Amino acid sequence: MHITDYELFEVPPRWLFLKLTTSDGAVGWGEPVVEGRARTVATAVEELLDNYLLGEDPTRIEDHWQTMYRGGFYRGGPVLMSAIAGIDQALWDLKGKQFGAPVHELLGGRARDRVRVYQWVGGDRPADVGEAAREKVDAGFTALKMNATAELRAVDAPAAVSDAVDRIAAVREAVGDEVDIGVDFHGRVSKPMARRLAAALEPYDPMFVEEPVLPENNDALPAIRASTTVPIATGERMYSRWEFKEVLEADAVDVIQPDVSHAGGITEVKKIASMAEAYDVSVAPHCPLGPIALASCLQVDACTPNALIQEQSLDIHYNETSDVLDYLADPSVFDYEEGFVDVPDGDGLGVEIDEDYVREQAGDVDWHNPVWRHADGSVAEW
Repeated sequence: MHITDYELFEVPPRWLFLKLTTSDGAVGWGEPVVEGRARTVATAVEELLDNYLLGEDPTRIEDHWQTMYRGGFYRGGPVLMSAIAGIDQALWDLKGKQFGAPVHELLGGRARDRVRVYQWVGGDRPADVGEAAREKVDAGFTALKMNATAELRAVDAPAAVSDAVDRIAAVREAVGDEVDIGVDFHGRVSKPMARRLAAALEPYDPMFVEEPVLPENNDALPAIRASTTVPIATGERMYSRWEFKEVLEADAVDVIQPDVSHAGGITEVKKIASMAEAYDVSVAPHCPLGPIALASCLQVDACTPNALIQEQSLDIHYNETSDVLDYLADPSVFDYEEGFVDVPDGDGLGVEIDEDYVREQAGDVDWHNPVWRHADGSVAEW
């Protein structure tokens, strides 16, 4: 058996799907994408497959990963690692189908039967979040996540902090103390503002504050973590175990959030999670993406003892034209019950993609995040 062909599909709202085909007719699916850079990643996927994988045995996943990562001399970064990630997912999907087993069984078997998930509330500029939070809890979710703020100045006025606190307080009041609330700073917050804001949120016991500073400022995380009792999470814009090694060795985080479609795929994220376990750090994979990425996350979560909770993008504010379940032949595989989802136990990634619907939706999506500006006209973090 060898890899004979591939196709890429750019689909709404902002995803890129990869279909790998082998000489015996087997098909594996992956989701290689950087949100807003789908075309750039597609070109990288084409280069990797054309140069290294066409005609090769798809079962040699580790060797293919090493070749894609090390073979081109330059390595790392969001584009290359996301391209590798989607190919890696498709290779694991193929391997599971070849052996008639879900991927987590090939990675050592289950550490749990179901995975806790959280639900997004609010949007990029959160407002009216209390009522929305109550609706999601009434629907069965036991954990929520929300953006803390819109754009902030490097040193902002007290009102900026109090506005953010008021929003989190409204959610806590609406849902009570039995529900976890993750608060995403989204890299919009400077080092001094992160300390102020995290301290101000302590009375409302967030599950974590996410990306309190930009990843290029990760050296500030130990001081921020030492200044608050709120757990610190980061990792969605970190792309390999070598980047995570630095924050783990610095005792800078409590929860890491590698993205299985950005950080080298199932192969790499499983290694990152194992590293984190040795530092008593939990894993909550980042996944505001589509069904293939989510299925890949759940396969890793299933066999990862330190997996804490899983992000998923059903009804997230980005999904205005299509949603996670739309691309599945059997959407029930992602039935959420009591804040959990069962681990998919079908062969490979455990999901069946509705290829006809994918082809119907595929086209020139060209999604890009907005560019925000401060009142003085300078560029703000989104």
